[in-house]
Amino acid sequence: MAGQLPMRFVLSTTLGEIEIASWCDAAPQHVANFARLAASGFLEGLVFHRVIPGFVVQAGCPQGDGTGGPGWTVPAEFNVRQHDRGVLSMARSIDSVSSGSQFAICLSREQCAHLDGASSAFGNVTRGINVVDQIAAVECERSGRPVDPPRILKLEAFSS
Repeated sequence: MAGQLPMRFVLSTTLGEIEIASWCDAAPQHVANFARLAASGFLEGLVFHRVIPGFVVQAGCPQGDGTGGPGWTVPAEFNVRQHDRGVLSMARSIDSVSSGSQFAICLSREQCAHLDGASSAFGNVTRGINVVDQIAAVECERSGRPVDPPRILKLEAFSS
C-alpha cells in the first residue's frame, strides 16, 4: 500500500465488523490519517465513548472520554460530501486543525446535516450498518457515555 491511499477499511468491534469505503478524493489527508491509525494499532482496545441516538456514535479517544488524541493533528478538509446516515467524519474542537483519532459515524441525515462543510467527511459504511445500529442502541448514561461501551478490536486498511 506504499504511496497509495486505502480504498476501504474494516473496523472490527466487540459487536461485529463495519466495512468502510474511503473518500480519497474528498479528504485524502484524513484517509491517510485513518490508515496511519490502522497501521499503528492506535485504535485497538478503545471504546465508543459517545452515543447520541439519531446523531452519532463516536470513538477514538485514548482516555475514553472525548478529551484525547494520538499526539498529532490533521488540518480540516471540509468538502461537499453530505453527512448522511453511515458517513464517517472526524471529530474536532472549534480549532479546524484539531482532528486526530476521534471519529464519528452518522446515524441520520436529519441530525447530521449541520456537519456539512463544518467537519471532514472521509468515508461511508458499505457493510455493517446493523453493527452501527447495535452500538447506537447500547444503554447510556444521560451524558451519552455507554454504561458498557463497545470496543474497537482492530482497524484494517485495504487498497482494493
